[in-house]
Parts: sequence; C-alpha cells; structure tokens
Amino acid sequence: MSTKVPKDIKERLEKLKKSIEHHRYLYHVLDKEEISQAALDSLKKELVEIEEKYPELKTQDSPSVRVAGAPLPGFEKIIHKVPQWSFNDAFSEEEMREFDKRVKKFLKDSFDKEEKPTYICELKIDGLKVVLDYQNGFLSTAATRGDGKVGENVTANVKTIDSVPLRLKKDVSVIVEGEVWMGKNNFEKLNKEREKKGEALFANPRNVAAGSIRQLDPRIVAERNLDTFIYDIAEMNGNMPETQTEELKLLQDLGFKINKHHKHCLDIEGVINFWKEWHLPAGRQGKKADREDYLLDGVVVKVNEKRYQDALGFTGKAPRFAIAFKFPAEQVTTVVKDIVLQIGRTGVLTPVAYLEPVLVAGSTVSRATLHNEDEIARLDVRVGDTVILQKAGDVIPDIVSVLKEMRTGKEKAFVFPKKVSECGGDGSIERIPGEAAWRCKNKNSFAQNKRKFYHFVSKKSFFIDGLGPKIIDQLLESSLVASYPDIFTLKEGDLLALPRFAQKSVGNLLSSIEKSRAVTFPRLITGLSIPHVGEETAIDLSKHFKTIQDISSASFETLEAIYGVGPKVAESIVLWFKDEENLAMLKKLLREIKIKNESSKIPQKSKIAGKTFVLTGTLKTLGREEAKQKIRQLGGDVASSVSSKTDFVVAGEEAGSKLDKAKELNVKVLEEQAFLDLLEG
Repeated sequence: MSTKVPKDIKERLEKLKKSIEHHRYLYHVLDKEEISQAALDSLKKELVEIEEKYPELKTQDSPSVRVAGAPLPGFEKIIHKVPQWSFNDAFSEEEMREFDKRVKKFLKDSFDKEEKPTYICELKIDGLKVVLDYQNGFLSTAATRGDGKVGENVTANVKTIDSVPLRLKKDVSVIVEGEVWMGKNNFEKLNKEREKKGEALFANPRNVAAGSIRQLDPRIVAERNLDTFIYDIAEMNGNMPETQTEELKLLQDLGFKINKHHKHCLDIEGVINFWKEWHLPAGRQGKKADREDYLLDGVVVKVNEKRYQDALGFTGKAPRFAIAFKFPAEQVTTVVKDIVLQIGRTGVLTPVAYLEPVLVAGSTVSRATLHNEDEIARLDVRVGDTVILQKAGDVIPDIVSVLKEMRTGKEKAFVFPKKVSECGGDGSIERIPGEAAWRCKNKNSFAQNKRKFYHFVSKKSFFIDGLGPKIIDQLLESSLVASYPDIFTLKEGDLLALPRFAQKSVGNLLSSIEKSRAVTFPRLITGLSIPHVGEETAIDLSKHFKTIQDISSASFETLEAIYGVGPKVAESIVLWFKDEENLAMLKKLLREIKIKNESSKIPQKSKIAGKTFVLTGTLKTLGREEAKQKIRQLGGDVASSVSSKTDFVVAGEEAGSKLDKAKELNVKVLEEQAFLDLLEG
C-alpha cells in the first residue's frame, strides 16, 4: 500500500510537467530557447525522481514517457517504419556504474549465467535527429524524429547537405539515424552576415540546424552549409552487423559520414575515463569537447554486442542497452529555501540564497550569492522560487533567472530589514551612497569584528598558524582580545584558562604568535581590513610607499594615481586613516611587530622580475598562495584579472574565463610544468 502523497508534492509535479512541456515545445518544435538544455534536463531529472518515489503520480502524458517534439504544420507527415526512441540520461559516475549493474543483472536473468558485455562510446552531438530511408541504395525520404511515431518529410532540405549520400555505395535498402548539425565557424560567419544586415542573431548552432531543416525553401538550407553524422542502422535488408563497432564501419562503407571519435571500452571504468577525457580541461588547450567544430553535450554509451542489445530491448521510452552520459551541467534548476544576510569584515551586508543542494559543474552547491538589493529586484527572486543556477569554470555559482511559471503563490519576497541584530548597537543598517550595497552603521559589531580577526590571522595577512576561527571566537567572547595588537600581548595564563587548552597547545600557539611578529609590508596592509584593499592592492601600495606612515599621510590624488588603486579605493584608504580609532590601533600594533624587507632577496638575474602573472585553475604541485609567493619572491607581480599589461597567464586544471581572455588578448599562456621551469630558471 503506497503512502499518501503530500499536497505540495502533487502541486510541484504538475508545475514541473507544465514547465517541461512548455520548454520542450519551444526547443523541439519552434526551435526557440528560453532556458538552456542543461536547465531543462535538471527539471526532467527532478520529475523522474518524484515519479520514482510516488509511482501512482506517473501518467501516460508525463514528459518522462514521451519523446520530445511534434510535427510542424507545412510539411508532409511521415509515419516512421521503426519507432524512434530517446535515451535515458546519466549525470554522474555513480549513475553509470548503476547502469552497468542493471545491464549485467538483466543479461544474467536472460541467459541464466554471468555475461560480460562491453561498451562503445560515441560523442553525443547537439543537433537535430534525422531518419533517412534508402530503397535499393537511393535516398527515398528524410524525416525529423517528431513525436517518435510521426515525423516531418524534410527530404528536399536534407538532399542539400553534402555529407548525405543520395545513392549508397551498395544497393541495399536501409533506414539509418543520425544528427544534422551546423559547425561553430559557419555559425559565427552566419551571425556576422546577419549583424551587417541588421537582422536578429541566432542563439546557437543547434537552433540554426533545426530551423534550417524546417525551412520551406531548400535554397536557404543549401546556403547554411549543414553537416551530418550518421550513427545507427534502424532496419536493413540482409544480415545486421554483430556489434555496434561493426555497424559504424558498415555505415562508413555505405558512404555515410560517421564521427571518428568513438571508442570500444571493455568495461564501465573505460567508459568513465572516455567521458572524463572529453569534458575535463587539458591544460592550455582547454576541454577536448570545446575543440571540435560541433556542439557536444555528452557521450552516448551502448552495449556493443547486438545479441545483448536484442536481449535487453526497450522500456516504454528508451533502450535498456544504451544511455546518454551527459557532461556536468553548468546550468541546473533548484529551489531557494531561504535568503539571509551575511556580514563581511568591512560591514557590508551580502544577501545569500540558501538552496536545495544540487550538483552543478561536477560539485554539490547549496548556496549562491545574490550580490545586493538591486540584483534581487532585477531577478525578482523569492524564497520558494525555482531558479536556474549557473556555474562555469572557477566562477562562483550564480542565479541566472527565476522560472516564474513554477510559482504556487506561496513564495515570499525578500525585503531588506531596517535593522540586523548582528550589526551590534541598535542594529541599524544603511545603503552605501552611490552603491547598491547595504552595511552596518555600527563599525564594531561582534560578527564584523570576528571576520576582521579571521582575516588578520589568515595566510594572506599575518598567518598565525593554529589561531583559527573557534579560538578567535573564544578570545573575543572572553574579552582577552579587543583589537589586533592584543593578540601579541597574550600570555600563557590567559590561554590556559580557556576550555580545551593544555600546556602544549598553549606553547604551540604562543610560538606561532611570536613567529608572526615579523611581517612583510604588503601583509600588514592586507591585514588591516581597509575596505576595497585586498592582497593585490596592498602589494601595489607597498611598491609606491616605504612606510605605513607614508600611506596614512598620502593625499587622495596621490593614491588615485597609483596603478591598481583608482578613485573608489583611494577614498576608502583616506577615510580609514582619518579614523582616530584606526590610528590608535595601528600605533599599538606597530609597537608589537617588525616589518620585514624582502626586496633584497630578489635574485638580480630573475627572469620573472618585473613580469605580471595571472593564475587560473588548480595547480597540481603548488597551492595558489604558494605560487603567488614564489612569483613575488622572484620580483614578479600577481594580478587578479587579465589585461593587455599581463605578461603570463598560468593555467591549471579547470581553468576558467581568464584563459579565454588571455587567448583573446594574445597573452602568453603557461601550463604548470612550463611555469615551474620558469620559476627554477
């Protein structure tokens, strides 16, 4: 007996069905796109999960059991001789291993013994599926997939595609399936021509391919330079090949264009490695998938042996012997559970969306910044909304848009409060003049103070090993420290009074504090938490001024003129040094520390001296901070963004948009080994 289905689950399911059908109709029938295919996949995945948990909710008209699309008016309808199926999707290695287990279990039940199927991996081309019917070697009809049973007769248009043979190399009757696609280069040329004519630009090559095939004038299709890859024989007179590998070879022998990047794998781990090879970045060359002229969104995995395929057969909508192993989605859908304000170390209040945890770009995400009040208003995002979340490369997850058609009426708009208790004092907040951000009026709130201390002892600043957030909280709550200089006046007896502190741990911490007294000038500036002054700006200031006193007495004009500073940062520095409390704290701090001069350590013949570097991606042998430190020790500079003044971009694994910018500006890109060689040279 099934459990009673909660009302909100039923409502959620109906909203999902309507939304999926709406976007599938736009994408597959009208060739329009309001949301990405990755986001649509995410909605479909949630629908399937609900139907699996509550089977009684699954209906005959559910998007999970029908093949996308419907014939467009204006074309003759063709009833497919062979039903057209779509694939089930997998999004993770774990799901692929589960697929492998299902295949082997089904085969064991069918053959009454253990079977060892192998797999073939084929790239999943993001184009428009076509079904080609050849009679005695001649092209008879070409049809779109349509709803799986009935498609559109697009024979005249398909005949304009050079890679489609009008006559086969053998006089056989065969029905084949493949993908029509437009190359990225042709797509760019087409959009440039349309831009010159003042015409609307196309969104992506897939839409152009689909729209072109559905043109009523074949001459327009011929101008689009479309292409195809044929990947399957649906029906053929004569003996069918015994494996999918042999089938691809036969298709090629018949005169069809097949995709050369297919691979026979002996087990599921080989499949996973092939998938990784195509979607993981490979140094300065980026992702292998991005280097092809066609769009890819995953790998199609099929059991290679035809006898096993026949035994496995089909479910209601998809083959059991095949699955689409999608690349990690950079756009997914999820639900906003709450919106909260976080206080930064400078007192700025940042709204953060707490999300239903979701896998995006290979990692699980449960939070996304909403930046400021204006961004919330622009998105019109509310608590309870279904949103599209995006993550690309090393970029922080971002909410792209709200799926308003999913609203139930229970969503709650977020309103900035007039007071935030964590701000201290009476909790008042204010909008920063000329900016979209809000901040605490009280500059010394406990929450803000904690974050300032966390920053002061961090690796980027004084780097006091062993003095983490929990101990900082204890010190502040016990009133053992109130400002930065107090850290250097702590004694053994002070710390032994704290919970979970023993003689040895106290000794280790005091040793770390003593070691941190000697600090470089840039680290001192960074540690002061001057608004808008981060690690890179601190280094720029340290090059221009000899002492902290020089900075404190510098005019706005002098500061503004420094490369990397600018008017906003200059004003912030001037205001910070005008504050009497800040000056009093700094005076006490300078009594406790010693500023180190590291310029004398720079080798005079360093190849790095005077060069500017930008780091992107993950380095295998060096941490990001260690790499920056080595560059600076050799007299180089590290910048946070790529510009024409950048000398080198160091690209690690999963390099982000900075790598693209480097290529655009012709900045030299160093892979990790080349970077290490430069450091040693």
